[in-house]
Amino acid sequence: MGFLKSLFRASQPYRCYVVLDRQGLCRAFKQCQLPPSGDGWVEVGDIRPQWLGQPLPAHARVSAHATGAGGIRVVHA
Repeated sequence: MGFLKSLFRASQPYRCYVVLDRQGLCRAFKQCQLPPSGDGWVEVGDIRPQWLGQPLPAHARVSAHATGAGGIRVVHA
């Protein structure tokens, strides 16, 4: 019965993160439901492989401000 309930329970959506090194270059990607632990992780709207080894574009970062029903607003610089 618990399995059936789990099928209809709302789960947290996966969010996208990149880790930046000290020079601000993108070094890794991660998708998870909770923010990753450790320094340098930044939430982004999506993951783009061409960012690897490059500076993260300013428009890629996601605002920490929630919109309405827990949505995330993408901030374009």
